[in-house]
Amino acid sequence: MRALTMLLGVIVLALAGSWAWARFGPHDPIGAMRTLARGAAGSAAAPAAQRVIRVEVLNGTREGGVGNRVASYLREGGFHVVGVGNADRSDYFATLVVARSDDPSAARAVARYLGSPPVILQARGGDAADVSLVIGSDRSRVRIEP
Repeated sequence: MRALTMLLGVIVLALAGSWAWARFGPHDPIGAMRTLARGAAGSAAAPAAQRVIRVEVLNGTREGGVGNRVASYLREGGFHVVGVGNADRSDYFATLVVARSDDPSAARAVARYLGSPPVILQARGGDAADVSLVIGSDRSRVRIEP
């Protein structure tokens, strides 16, 4: 009986330790995701000579407010959000990062921060933004939820 009680105690301690490690340890999915995302933004900004990356956020979904939430998340990462608005349509499935200059390094930095959605090169002169982010309905697969 004593051995059974000890075995049960060891099992309970192992389960509690496993839960604590998963919740508070380095494998915490939310904390690890934000740490990785912030680290990616920092390392991406370094090659660009610490320049400010100007990002335009466009909501390509039917969900209201998602553009503002994503803009806040980008600001936390050190990006300069120059505008938030609606995309040309509201049925984008995939989230896209669009490079607005001939140099795609800024767009790649934004993409790394968000978990590497596709980067599209579409340079056009006179833009206030270096990068346009079109939010699609797949955003749960991309790290853009704060």
